Amino acid sequence: MDNKHKTRLGITIGDTNGIGPEVIVKTLSDQRILNYCTPVIYASAGLMNKVRKSLNADHFHFQQAASAEALVPRKINVVNCWEEDPELEPGTPTPASGKASLDSLLAASKDLKAGLIDGIVTAPIDKDNIQAEDFKFPGHTEFLTSYFDAADSLMLLVSGDLRVATVTGHIPVKDVASKLSFDLLIRKITILTESLRRDFGILKPRIAVLGLNPHAGEKGLLGTEETDIIRPAVLYLKEKGHLVFGPFPADGFFGMRQYQQVDAVLSMYHDQGLIPFKTLAMESGVNYTAGLSVVRTSPDHGTAYDIAGKQLADETSFREALFLACDIVKKRVSEQMPAV
Repeated sequence: MDNKHKTRLGITIGDTNGIGPEVIVKTLSDQRILNYCTPVIYASAGLMNKVRKSLNADHFHFQQAASAEALVPRKINVVNCWEEDPELEPGTPTPASGKASLDSLLAASKDLKAGLIDGIVTAPIDKDNIQAEDFKFPGHTEFLTSYFDAADSLMLLVSGDLRVATVTGHIPVKDVASKLSFDLLIRKITILTESLRRDFGILKPRIAVLGLNPHAGEKGLLGTEETDIIRPAVLYLKEKGHLVFGPFPADGFFGMRQYQQVDAVLSMYHDQGLIPFKTLAMESGVNYTAGLSVVRTSPDHGTAYDIAGKQLADETSFREALFLACDIVKKRVSEQMPAV
């Protein structure tokens, strides 16, 4: 990272008919953001001017950049990703808005891989509307894992000291049990442990592992995944010196606020972890993709078509995603710097 640019943070526009453009402009209208990073929006000057006008965002100013190789430090930069701007139709997914979200993501990912930017914050996509020849994935996490040639990754939701990860991601609930295995759990807990150390500075992380079934299986009465798969993985890692505990019944664990006693929680499937997380931290939550060679964050909400174009979107989660990306980039850079 070039120090004169601070952290060069790529921002993908997301589905242009969702709330992504709105939360981006609201976040970057606060000029103090430029003390932390050089934002690089992957969209177009024409689109950003339309959004600025629709929001009466007089404090939002940007520079056009021919490419990420010609960024203006300490300014908001916009890199053009298409020739013809998509029509803004807030609340309605269209082929044009889906294509724009993909063009933005591909351009930012390419520049991130080339080292022209230091990390990315992705605005929400419509997982159905973005599907194309270049994108046949359930979501950002799976695409980025493939694009950056990672063996595996982990969806990690973050809000302050609350961190909740998921073993399985965007798959049907009926498939979760068959996907679980000893090896998968070891791999996911290892990614989580390494990320807590490297990206969050926690030298000896404490991790709580949830059960899959009600009451964590009730000693096999309500399911055997805990005794056959989850507990053996926990015990194996404990023997290796890791501070891993569980499996815990998910309802009681969150109901008794036991998450406050650990550095991270590993849930078995998407909604098991994300429902309590979003109940506790919907507005401030950030989705971080652990296990990648690059830094990627996003707000923990979706396109929210129902409020798009109504100036009702709360930018808190997007702003927190931007700050977390900056923090993790700086931590990684400081680790690579030689000791004085």
